[in-house]
Amino acid sequence: MTEALLEYTLFLLKTVTLVAAITFVAGLFVNISRRNREAEGLKVTNLNSRFRNAADGLRRALMPKGERKQLAKQRKQEAKAAQGRRRKRVFVLDFRGDIRASGTASLREEVSAVLAVAESGDEVLVRLENAGGLVHEHGLAASQLVRVKDRGIPLTVAVDKVAASGGYLMACVADRIVAAPFAVVGSIGVLAQIPNFRRMLDERGVTVEQIKAGRFKRTVSMFGEVTDEDRDKLREELEDVHALFQAMVAKHRPALDLERVATGEHWYGSRALELGLVDEIGTSDDWLTRLVDEADAWKVEWRGHKRLMEKLATAMEEGRLGGFLPRWK
Repeated sequence: MTEALLEYTLFLLKTVTLVAAITFVAGLFVNISRRNREAEGLKVTNLNSRFRNAADGLRRALMPKGERKQLAKQRKQEAKAAQGRRRKRVFVLDFRGDIRASGTASLREEVSAVLAVAESGDEVLVRLENAGGLVHEHGLAASQLVRVKDRGIPLTVAVDKVAASGGYLMACVADRIVAAPFAVVGSIGVLAQIPNFRRMLDERGVTVEQIKAGRFKRTVSMFGEVTDEDRDKLREELEDVHALFQAMVAKHRPALDLERVATGEHWYGSRALELGLVDEIGTSDDWLTRLVDEADAWKVEWRGHKRLMEKLATAMEEGRLGGFLPRWK
């Protein structure tokens, strides 16, 4: 009797645990779905208020009670005086890169919104964090920043951590590049890295037939036989992409010694300044806090809705394409 009761109790505990786990997962999916729906669209945040409120919060904590009231009164007077006064505007965009530059979809929406309202005297700041990835994806991301330049709007790129390879392709477009002292910058080069399993398959009696129309439709591949001609052709293609990369950098930063910097190497911020890859040492926070007294800083962020299956498909495609297509390096 005791043994049967114990088994029944264990069965109930397992059942309750399973139901709780299913409920938790279901609730998680519902919350993610609801969050995605709510977040879709353009979000605009005034960074002046954020900086001022943070500083005032510390001031109030340190002030006597009477002075707190005086500070509140001063802020109300400043807000009233600012009404109807046109000040310089700085539009702040964030770009966090990955191998596919998946943030490009949001970047193009943000740039389009800014271009629709920007006026003479306004500026754009892009806080860039990008270690590079697929060539065509990062080329499109860089083209979005070129749209800003083509409209004559001053463009600054701030690099707090990394702008290398395809990331530097984006950064070089800017009128001014600000980099933190230990930010990784440069890596002007191209890389293709493809594993080949043909020998292993031959040892196991597996044959992979690769039939192509066009002499160079597929050169180096994962399963086909790789010839010297295939390697030479792939190398030729990489050199061509590298030449395009250098031409892009030369167009926007003509003073650079490309022979010195287009070697695929990267440098930290202070060294990058000496080489001319960046224009100023500092962080995006330094740059913004210097502006808040004379300009209105607006963070512009596009939040698109992405279903779970789309995220999984993107991850799978990234794994599949990462080895086949040339990457900035």
